[in-house]
Amino acid sequence: MQADNTTLSSSAISSSSAIFAANRARGAVKFDVHLAEGKTRRRQLHESGSLRVRFPSPEDHGLSAMFVNTAGGAAGGDRFDIDIAAGEGTSLTVTTAAAEKVYRSHGPAAEINIALKAEAGAHLSWLPQETILFDQARTIRRIDIDLADRATLLLCEIVVFGRAAMGEVMQTGSFVDRWRLRRGGRLVFAENVRLDGDIAAKLARPAIGNGAVAIGTALIVPGDEALIERLREVTDGAGGEVGISCWNGFAMARFCAQDAAKLRADMMAVLGRSGAMLPRMWLN
Repeated sequence: MQADNTTLSSSAISSSSAIFAANRARGAVKFDVHLAEGKTRRRQLHESGSLRVRFPSPEDHGLSAMFVNTAGGAAGGDRFDIDIAAGEGTSLTVTTAAAEKVYRSHGPAAEINIALKAEAGAHLSWLPQETILFDQARTIRRIDIDLADRATLLLCEIVVFGRAAMGEVMQTGSFVDRWRLRRGGRLVFAENVRLDGDIAAKLARPAIGNGAVAIGTALIVPGDEALIERLREVTDGAGGEVGISCWNGFAMARFCAQDAAKLRADMMAVLGRSGAMLPRMWLN
């Protein structure tokens, strides 16, 4: 009888795991853009699962793309893959229709994999809206960027730990973030961030977040001391903490705030000062 119970229990667990896996969201988008009569236009596009990309009316030269996740967010075991290539001389701005929400998980993490490539003379702006992590959310994100020597990049990411305006706090969970930037085939920036366990307590520490509920990063290529000085001009009245530096031919601004709205305003000020044209979704 014991053996039969064990067999039934194992079968039930296996069946439950199979049902869980079958109900996970999967989404992938891969596309590239090229120059057509001097204008940036979409070339090949592949979409699958719950991830979609839409292209609003094209601008005079550049092109805008907007991602939509029809799954309504990400949960444990979900996986989303994005692969974008900007061809020689093109100009592409990418954003999202809304903030991405990552919900709690008692099992595997949600995975988000982003690959960005820009060829010589291309400009790529990766400007998604915030990623919001709910309590007990678990997520792993990987961002790989491959730039030609004469390509330019503007990239920003904002992570919010719970919706404070709704009285929500991300008490525990896991957030793993891996970034790699290559320029001309050479690795010029690599970073791994890991926050897990009692995240709220860790963010409360003065040396980590000093009570922050949101963090952000802006990466600008190329970047030099002259750019740094211009960016610092708009940070005197920042609503949170902002640190800006440059090395290896690129500039980086880091943001940390106890109010996500103030961090977003700080990010917009820095991006605007860099000369970026923010997507319309950022201005609504």
